[in-house]
Amino acid sequence: MIKEIIDISDKSVALYSGMNENQLKHIHEPYEGLFIAESLNVTCRAADAGYRPESFFVEKGKLERCGSLLKRFPDVDVYVASEEIMSGITGYHLTGGILSAMKRRDLPDHHDMIRDSKRIAVLVDIENPTNIGAIFRSAAALGMDALLLSSDSCDPLYRRSIRVSMGSVFQMPWTIMDKDGEGRLFDDLKGYGYTTFATALVDDAVKLDHINGEWGERTAVFFGSEGTGLPDHLIQRCDHKLMIPMSRGVDSLNVAAASAVIFWAIKGTAP
Repeated sequence: MIKEIIDISDKSVALYSGMNENQLKHIHEPYEGLFIAESLNVTCRAADAGYRPESFFVEKGKLERCGSLLKRFPDVDVYVASEEIMSGITGYHLTGGILSAMKRRDLPDHHDMIRDSKRIAVLVDIENPTNIGAIFRSAAALGMDALLLSSDSCDPLYRRSIRVSMGSVFQMPWTIMDKDGEGRLFDDLKGYGYTTFATALVDDAVKLDHINGEWGERTAVFFGSEGTGLPDHLIQRCDHKLMIPMSRGVDSLNVAAASAVIFWAIKGTAP
């Protein structure tokens, strides 16, 4: 069904205007909820990764451009509106011409991801969606195998995270661990032969350019929150402490920038 929206208060598109990220996430409880994908490229990446749309909201002038995508889902409702109406509903000008409400999927068990990977990033209490999106994009581009997120980290399927990642959240294997999973994480990593690295500004941290053979055949790198970094108990449990050498009195990089530097270093050791 294609329906034209001519009133910004039309309830048919309330998903796109009247619900915040958390409401969308829990809209179908006890089943998985929804997230919003923006732009044609990002929506196609989500669809290619197996996420199924619940509806599309398309700028009227971009309908033909989106035709191939819409034909893949002939049973999904399509709402169209003028650029003016669409901007009034969403609250901003939509440069990509399309929004899609996509259905979430069950998250994989972190144990399976550890078993099937060699190079993992563990994100602990990283709360900024821009940082999460940038880390995912770097991880995808620089050959990491998977990302594990703590239960207090930002959801990678929040709209801004998806946008910043340019859809890389649909290309990378990832999961959000529950508290039980976090508690047994080190045992699981050790059981599969991972060498663990904590990114930390501590006195005994090894500079990135001094690490040679220490990466190991399987590598897990821990990144901490934007404000306080990794908790001390996690730092102490890792095999190695790692830092990026700085100049001009700068103490550290933003966590997203730091992750890209470290992912590049790990990539350089890949067989």
